[in-house]
Amino acid sequence: MLGMKWKMVTDSLCGRRRRLPCYLWLLLLAAAGSLVLFIHLQDLSEILQQGPGVKLRSTPRQSRETLSTQGRERVKSDNYQDQAEAILSSPIPPMQFPHFEESKQMPTPGSQEQSRQASSPRELLKTSPPVRHSNNNDSSSSTSSSLAVSPSASGSFIPDGWKNLGDIQIARRQLMKEMCAKYKSSITKTVTAYHLRNFFVEDKYKLIYCQVPKAGCSNWKRTLIVLSGLAPDAQSIQHNKAHDIHFVRELHTFDQKEIMHRLETYTKVMFVREPMERMVSAYRDKLENPNKYYHKTFGKPIISKYRANPSPEALETGDGVTFKEFVQYMLDVHRPIGIDIHWDQANNLCSPCLIDYNYIGKFENMEEESNFLLRLIGAPPNVTLPSFKDRNPDDKRTSVNITEKYFSQVSTLERQRIYDFYYTDYLMFNYTKPFKDLY
Repeated sequence: MLGMKWKMVTDSLCGRRRRLPCYLWLLLLAAAGSLVLFIHLQDLSEILQQGPGVKLRSTPRQSRETLSTQGRERVKSDNYQDQAEAILSSPIPPMQFPHFEESKQMPTPGSQEQSRQASSPRELLKTSPPVRHSNNNDSSSSTSSSLAVSPSASGSFIPDGWKNLGDIQIARRQLMKEMCAKYKSSITKTVTAYHLRNFFVEDKYKLIYCQVPKAGCSNWKRTLIVLSGLAPDAQSIQHNKAHDIHFVRELHTFDQKEIMHRLETYTKVMFVREPMERMVSAYRDKLENPNKYYHKTFGKPIISKYRANPSPEALETGDGVTFKEFVQYMLDVHRPIGIDIHWDQANNLCSPCLIDYNYIGKFENMEEESNFLLRLIGAPPNVTLPSFKDRNPDDKRTSVNITEKYFSQVSTLERQRIYDFYYTDYLMFNYTKPFKDLY
């Protein structure tokens, strides 16, 4: 009997010993929960203690409506010097500089460009806002139509209506930031000579220009030459001289220290154009019109591969490449010759996710946006961007209608694939689909 009682006591103790780990786990879980709650309350307390006026770093969850309002308030400053600094200062930390300490300045809020009510599928999204100037008898007090002016950094005067362009610049740069974060977050952060192959420098006004051919680059190079004092006016500069490296300095020719100094301190500029319209313009200029170099270098291999029964003369000269043959070459993953700068993607030419641009202009509003930029950097009032066309001057400029005419020569699938080829440019630079049948 005593033995049985002793056995029952022993089993009871063993059972308790088996239940002890459960109690320990409950205690550990309770302690962990208390610790998490304590940390959360501490973080909340720190945020509340920052008080009014403290800028918190912008996060992806911040609403675009808030960004848009903040951007407009910043540009509408009464002091034009502050406006110029707001427009030309970078809203993005200089992640592109591999050997520089990260800037402590908070990103400047902005907003994505908002689309206009387009009467045509080809119409751009807020590319060319109307800037009206009233006459002396107009009593309207609207900012966009006022003759009131503000002093610029150079002492000249800027119409208040140009403040709209400042809003647009903030929106374009903010959109670029968003698209790069979404689609190009894995790219290298190191600037190489390859990335700088299309960059040109004007030191007097501290300007860096990335060329996108067929988006006004010849006239912009002429303007750089005038700014440097090497020519009295742009009209006197011939086409070949505008592209002569003896007159326009390339950024990659400086040493690394000078390159990084300029990238960090100069105003960085690029101008873009509706991608498929730019492609048609390049085809017309380089392959449809007489051009011995391009006919020999590109025309001959294109005709040889994509024409069913080419004549000996066509194979010899490379003349007469059709637009359909050009499209076949563009879409071929095994092209007989590589992509040329004149029809390469703008985001590939200027690396906007690596180089932090201060100003992104558009060809569709080239004159107004270029001259606005020239006033911002303090260029003399008489220096403006020329608008003449010195290559094939008898040809009409490539337009929406002309682009549609050329693309009517190819199939719907080919149009879609060309759109896909330039899709990143359409996203980054906020262009609408050029044809209704694209998806």
